[in-house]
Amino acid sequence: MKFTGLLALLFCLPVWADHYTPITVWQTVPFIKGQDLCQFQDAYGSSAQESQKKLSQQLVTLLDAGADPAQLIDLISALDRYTQQNRDRASAGKGMDTLLEGSLKAALDAQYTKLQPRNRNITFFNPAPIFALARDLREEKRQGYLDASMLGKLNAMAWGTYSYAPSCKGDLVVTLHIQVSSGRTYNYQAIGRPELVMRAISTQLFAEFQHTQFPSKVQIGHRTLELVGAPGVPISYTRSAEAAERTCKGIQARLPTAEEYEFMSNLGDWNQGIRTVGRIWALANKMVLAPELPNPSPVRTESEVRAHEIYYYCVR
Repeated sequence: MKFTGLLALLFCLPVWADHYTPITVWQTVPFIKGQDLCQFQDAYGSSAQESQKKLSQQLVTLLDAGADPAQLIDLISALDRYTQQNRDRASAGKGMDTLLEGSLKAALDAQYTKLQPRNRNITFFNPAPIFALARDLREEKRQGYLDASMLGKLNAMAWGTYSYAPSCKGDLVVTLHIQVSSGRTYNYQAIGRPELVMRAISTQLFAEFQHTQFPSKVQIGHRTLELVGAPGVPISYTRSAEAAERTCKGIQARLPTAEEYEFMSNLGDWNQGIRTVGRIWALANKMVLAPELPNPSPVRTESEVRAHEIYYYCVR
């Protein structure tokens, strides 16, 4: 099925609330080649004076090497043609889109393997039967199998663009776009070597869809704790615990207890929790939680800690 046909069918799917629901993406991620910024830079990025200076330097270098002055222009033209031929071969080579797609999936899997969140919020769905996949691989074809009846298992689409960076040192400028079926889009960009650039994008993608969402609910023993966040942002900071407590009361919520902060920290940033390491956290009654000052207790008065920034989020 053609790429445009896939988009048309995808938009007919039931609307999901938002990306807080884990996304299931079609396993083929098309990457479309954009403007070659290296050639663009060569053509428009240098002033006439800079071009003349570069040519003069080349002439001096060739003369110092013993070149015949009568042949200098022909030599420089030959060098320019050789450089351009090499760039044309590199930019015309097929398979860059396949490399970027494979690198994205491998880098994303590496993130999941390293951080091991309880739930995986980004999955690539491949509806192709094993025999169809084996046939495509044998024929060195992209995995393009798509059964319209199985589109109901998708709720997001991913695609990207790439271009050669203006540095002309082999780097790529890559963008990745995610659109969920509600219509909301998420966009990421990075620059780097073709074999490495997708690591940066996968890190952004992982953080976007795996970090703890506000509002959400967490089960603690036999009770449910609702993470409300701070007004306007998930986590905020202030100069005093008392001010943080007043803010939470203003939205019909409260500050977490020390035990709740600890429990959420143990869950971690990728499992519906919020790590407390490296920060001072507000508690009720003008107290604070200082995780890095455990003895005799991490629960301290503000005067003991003297923190310029006291962090907090609200719960119910």
